[in-house]
Amino acid sequence: MRNISDVIEGYLKEVIELSERDHIEIKRNEVAEKFQCVPSQINYVINTRFTVDRGYLVESKRGGGGYIRIKRIRMHQKSDVISDIIGRLENGATQSMAEDIVFRLLDEDVVSKREAKLILSAIDRSTLLLPLPVRDEVRARILIAMLFTLKYQSNT
Repeated sequence: MRNISDVIEGYLKEVIELSERDHIEIKRNEVAEKFQCVPSQINYVINTRFTVDRGYLVESKRGGGGYIRIKRIRMHQKSDVISDIIGRLENGATQSMAEDIVFRLLDEDVVSKREAKLILSAIDRSTLLLPLPVRDEVRARILIAMLFTLKYQSNT
């Protein structure tokens, strides 16, 4: 059974896909009411599932007429997605950042589900038994090496 965060994420992604504009604007309270949850649950979903590493830009305006704007970042070519991600990895990659990147690669059809599982396995903290911050640096270097391989492969 899916949890409420998964359901909210799926709903928001569907609204984004069906939107005729390049973004959606939602009111946190209205979405919370729709799913009969607290508004902070909506914040949690947006902050964890709609990150730049997953290919989204989020902007919010607080106050009575406030809104949350979610925009999907779509690259024209797979190599552009890879280049964008490589640039974000220069300072290392936390476990959650790396997972978000892999989910984005999967969502953008850069990797298959099988390849995503392999990548996640290779960069998991239980595989990289190193102290921080070395672990995050090694994780980023592994991801960069894999991404360069994917980029070269997609250009041939």
